[in-house]
Amino acid sequence: MAALPSYRWHLAPEGLATRRQLRALGLRPGGQDVVAELHRPRRRREPLVAFLYRVDRAKPVRPMTPARAAALAAAMLARRTCPTCRLDAGYCIPRSLGMCVPCHDLPLNREDTP
Repeated sequence: MAALPSYRWHLAPEGLATRRQLRALGLRPGGQDVVAELHRPRRRREPLVAFLYRVDRAKPVRPMTPARAAALAAAMLARRTCPTCRLDAGYCIPRSLGMCVPCHDLPLNREDTP
């Protein structure tokens, strides 16, 4: 298997784009294979790697249907609903807490209290 061509940050040729760049253009990869890699160097760590796709082979983003919009709204409501008090917190419940911040701050729900 041949290795993918790799380019440094800001040096990729025209006609190639990352997933985010395609999305900003209203496109998606559409099942095409990755054609190159983009490397962004970082200090004291390995470089960030992004995969590049051909813009001319990209397909338009699928439109949002009413059923998909309803499913997305239901999923976001589930992420905002506190399992302890069953109220919509107005923000996504942190997975590290497992409940909304006011419920977590109550002394009854704290694990470190005797």
